[in-house]
Amino acid sequence: MKNLLSLFSLSLALWACTSATPPPEPRSLFNGKDLQGWHVDVPDMDTAAIPENPFVVRNGLLVSLGRPGGHLITDSVYHNYRLEVEYRFAAEPGNCGVLVHASKPRALYGMFPQSLEVQMEHGNAGDFWCIVEDITVPDMEQRRGPKEEWGGAEGKARHIANLTDGSEKPVGEWNAMTIECFGNAIKVWVNGDLVNYGYDCTADKGQIALQAEGSEVEFRKLLLTPVGGLTE
Repeated sequence: MKNLLSLFSLSLALWACTSATPPPEPRSLFNGKDLQGWHVDVPDMDTAAIPENPFVVRNGLLVSLGRPGGHLITDSVYHNYRLEVEYRFAAEPGNCGVLVHASKPRALYGMFPQSLEVQMEHGNAGDFWCIVEDITVPDMEQRRGPKEEWGGAEGKARHIANLTDGSEKPVGEWNAMTIECFGNAIKVWVNGDLVNYGYDCTADKGQIALQAEGSEVEFRKLLLTPVGGLTE
């Protein structure tokens, strides 16, 4: 009887090991060949006689040409994930951003989708910009200004400065940015440094978007890893 119980216990242990859910696999949001899985929202393309798409694939890189202004947006909605981005301004310092929890298109200034922007502008990587969404950070008044001016709408104090300086690489070198969205919290690392984090975000899921905002920027990695559950 004792041997039978031992055998039964061993069988249960083996079953638990083999039936355990494997960890979720990372997925690349960019296939290196085309913009499959994304769509473009560029207001100037609504009326231009010869629409110019500011998002192209060049030499295996996803490139935002910067003009005309707009966004490249994932077709899918994501929730609870870690996004690893490798990017560079190849020629000169510039501006761009990764938008998380994106939803309603053109919700601000007829251009920006409702979202929370993680800034990539050279010298300010990791700042937050609130775009008809909001987030709370430590030392809020010091980093955002007077409380009565906070908000995500036009004319409000939407900018929240990051925590560090000097985390970015020189222009022409590749930067690694990691954005972790879990529940209503967002953390951002630049080249291994924790540069920003916030909580009580007014959204906890949405599309992911890249900006065309006046400067050419190259992306060679957009890797999404689920964290703590389903991502779509």
